[in-house]
Amino acid sequence: MSILPSQFADLEPFAAWSLQTEAERYGKRLSSTMAELQALYDAAFPQLEEAMAYLDQFELRALPEEATRLLWLYYSVINASFPVEVWRQPRVPDSGAACMDVVVEPAV
Repeated sequence: MSILPSQFADLEPFAAWSLQTEAERYGKRLSSTMAELQALYDAAFPQLEEAMAYLDQFELRALPEEATRLLWLYYSVINASFPVEVWRQPRVPDSGAACMDVVVEPAV
């Protein structure tokens, strides 16, 4: 069963990254290997503009379910971008046991 819009079917192998909350996305990032983060980034980043154009056709509070899941997937891509592009590791370098809890999520 597909959870993403049909034009993004090639991203279905990354459906596990379509997570509703920032805490879930951050936890997934920390528990992933760099190879997994890189694979997500390599598959999804080239389609970022196409995904934004697709999502922009809807009102944010009226997204169809599959569009909402695509949005959540791209939130994960954003979450993975610094580890892939800059740090080369899932955790923020030199941050020790520090953590940050988001108390307000983006509205959908």
